[in-house]
Amino acid sequence: MACSSSALRTISPSSLKPTNPRSFLATSSTKTILPFASSNPLLTKSLKLSTGFSVPKKSFGCRSQAQPEESEKVQELSVYEINERDRGSPAYLRLSQKTVNSLGDLVPFSNKLYTGCLQKRVGITAGICILIENRPEKKGDRYEAIYSFYFGDYGHIAVQGSYLTYEDTYLAVTGGSGIFVGVSGQVKLQQLIFPFKLFYTFYLKGIKDLPEELLGKHVQPSPAVEPHPDAKACEPHAVIAGFTN
Repeated sequence: MACSSSALRTISPSSLKPTNPRSFLATSSTKTILPFASSNPLLTKSLKLSTGFSVPKKSFGCRSQAQPEESEKVQELSVYEINERDRGSPAYLRLSQKTVNSLGDLVPFSNKLYTGCLQKRVGITAGICILIENRPEKKGDRYEAIYSFYFGDYGHIAVQGSYLTYEDTYLAVTGGSGIFVGVSGQVKLQQLIFPFKLFYTFYLKGIKDLPEELLGKHVQPSPAVEPHPDAKACEPHAVIAGFTN
């Protein structure tokens, strides 16, 4: 024991202190003190002192901008909404009980829908507008609209947003059915003759390529546009399959 106690005394506590505390923190390796001789087997082990600590490493990097997926491709779809005054639309429900258009008045509506080239009847619109604000200085109103565009067997597109009677607006595409399941995007509404002729340009994402039957070069929007007579008459070659009437 005398031998072992003398060996222990050779390691003074002061020798374990770094002369500079900062160097102690900066050291991240483990130092090993060589084993010392002792007649006691219990003291023949190496004495290891940890003189630092390690900080978990994290990797940082910038994500590269991935190429747009197929589902992110924007597709344009143009349609005309035409009120031919044969559906009792629109119906004005004056819930405000005021003589002028006022907050809370409701306007349910349903009009006929044609392709942008005006060669085919595709279906109808159906929805409701809630009057938010009357704008006499603009000779019009601001509505909040919720409605759908029906494309026969292809399904439908639902939209919602601000509907202005005196200028162009954009509404959000909120969903759809059939080939339009998972669709998103927006639609531009152009008032040609309120509330009888409107032109819409959809910017759609999240769906497969649209059928050629719904596409084609659109007729330039103007108050004078009219559907092809065969489309108005719903002739078999001038309607899409299962068109909504």
